[in-house]
Amino acid sequence: MGYMPEHDCLPPDVRAIDFIVHMGRMSGLPPNVARERAADTLRHVGLADERYRLMGSYSTGMKQRAKLAQAITHHPKLVLLDEPTNGMDPASRDDMLNLVSKIGHDFGIPVLVTSHLLGELERVSDNIIVLDGGTLLRSQATSAFTEVTGVLLVEVLGEDQNQHRMGEALAAQGLPCRPRGNLIEVDPRGLAEPAKARDTIRDTAVDLSIGLVRIQAEHGQIQDIFRGEPARG
Repeated sequence: MGYMPEHDCLPPDVRAIDFIVHMGRMSGLPPNVARERAADTLRHVGLADERYRLMGSYSTGMKQRAKLAQAITHHPKLVLLDEPTNGMDPASRDDMLNLVSKIGHDFGIPVLVTSHLLGELERVSDNIIVLDGGTLLRSQATSAFTEVTGVLLVEVLGEDQNQHRMGEALAAQGLPCRPRGNLIEVDPRGLAEPAKARDTIRDTAVDLSIGLVRIQAEHGQIQDIFRGEPARG
């Protein structure tokens, strides 16, 4: 098993290459194999050029990569990652998520990730377990959380006045709708012919001379479970 903890726990006065070799030895690798694996693993996580630096001089993103490297250097049968993007900027988060996906799909090592950043889980996970206060709320394939709900999200050009006019016109034609931020949420699922909703939205925008930016199908999100919203679709 490999484990990447959430909090900073790296020895600051140790070089990354020495630390990864040590962790490999702790997992049972012979010295030569541990050193070879450490070099390969640091290259995979993007620290090849920084492997001889003391880890105390690393940025937060580099420390996260070093922690990931020690978790996989011995080729475990299961990797546990606790908040792997903790403290990272958006670009570094994307890089880390790509590495997590690579472990599971390219290296074939099962990965269990815990995170409160639900959008990230949707990106990298095949299956999701949702816990709240120790209670299991839902356990399904990620696609079941993010499938199309049947609701349409509409964006129009102009100020709030155009959004209001568009919403009122759609409601007058029997399309249930409500504002959602700068969008109009249209729910045609209870109509006799819900497939015609897109045409109605388009024609209404033309009749009102309102620029139509997009008509987007809504996808479910994991956070809907915590909001108490029923599963759609």
